[in-house]
Amino acid sequence: MDDLVTARLVLHPLSISEAERVLTGEPDATALWAPEYPAEGDVSAARRFLTTCANTGDPRPFGTYEIRRSEDGRAIGGVDFHGTPDENGSVTIGYGLIPSAQGKGYASEALRGLLAFARAHGVTSVEGDTDHDNTASQHVMAAVGMRLVAEDERLKYYKITWNGTTEVAEPKNQPHQAQARPAVTEPKWT
Repeated sequence: MDDLVTARLVLHPLSISEAERVLTGEPDATALWAPEYPAEGDVSAARRFLTTCANTGDPRPFGTYEIRRSEDGRAIGGVDFHGTPDENGSVTIGYGLIPSAQGKGYASEALRGLLAFARAHGVTSVEGDTDHDNTASQHVMAAVGMRLVAEDERLKYYKITWNGTTEVAEPKNQPHQAQARPAVTEPKWT
């Protein structure tokens, strides 16, 4: 499977052997990892990917992607699907960056690329969640068009739904209110 390329990033779909290296924290001679990589979230995503591969087979293209800076090729985080689309065409996503890469717009750029990929591959809605105190993650999801649809004592839940060319936020336990949004920019493939 090819890499997904955005303006400043390469989203590289992890293979099983690459995920195993992330899990052990031991890169091979060709891997370019920024200091601090892999972070705890990257290890967790690699573990989830490997468990899925063992239980149901390789989910790619709906797997885990390593976020690499285009300028130097260094891995700075990850973005992933938490599984293949369900029967309604919905997927859940997650993402994270090493501390030194945060605050530069990389997370929004990577998530925009993943959303465009999902939409182009027939996904009808994408969900994500974050802790109440993680305002940076809340800003990332809002910046890419995801809307807050629910919250509980632990988490805030975000969602984007595509209906033709309109993006719709569907709050849980509230009447449906469609909101037109600009289309997600298509990523480039290499």
